[in-house]
Amino acid sequence: MNPFAEYAQDDPFIPSRFQWQPGMRVAGVDEVGRGPLVGAVVTAAVILDPAQPIQGLADSKKLTEKKRLQLESEIKSKALCWALGRAEPAEIDQINILHATMLAMQRAVAALPLDVGAVLVDGNRVPDFGCPAEAVVRGDGRVPAISAASILAKVARDREMQQLHEQYPQYGFDRHKGYPTKVHLAALNEHGALAEHRRSFGPVSAAIAQGKLF
Repeated sequence: MNPFAEYAQDDPFIPSRFQWQPGMRVAGVDEVGRGPLVGAVVTAAVILDPAQPIQGLADSKKLTEKKRLQLESEIKSKALCWALGRAEPAEIDQINILHATMLAMQRAVAALPLDVGAVLVDGNRVPDFGCPAEAVVRGDGRVPAISAASILAKVARDREMQQLHEQYPQYGFDRHKGYPTKVHLAALNEHGALAEHRRSFGPVSAAIAQGKLF
């Protein structure tokens, strides 16, 4: 059973950088949190089980929160294995968001308990995983394993933003998830930057330069 065409008959993705063989474990990888001003960038790696297909996998951004939570549970119970990776705000500030995202992806794949034959990554860049890997543009809507990774990463980071909201409700993290919305920028201006904010990002560095710290 070819896992790349199983859920996307209208757009079956075929790897071009490696040849899939029956039984090859292919991990899908995606990230959430490159754009926010606060918190870690979170990644997930998932190896699906062809014997246990999961219906409804899609780009996490196109799913409701209720559907994401349902699928998260199903992915964790049916996948051959899965793992999360992350890069913290201090790492993002030190090596920039692109390199931090690549590092978080490497950490997710390294945390998988099974050997990986190849990796498919959403987007147009691939870090070194130590095995064949390929970037797939719009992969979170084309490759089931990447869709699953996007869901796990999204749910995990949203939970972290909810926890941050409970600590600092005046910032509205439960609504904007750390993205630079008008509400977030207004709160940053009024209350100052938190330790969890990314100091290298423009609005945060501007607030700090003005002495606005929580």
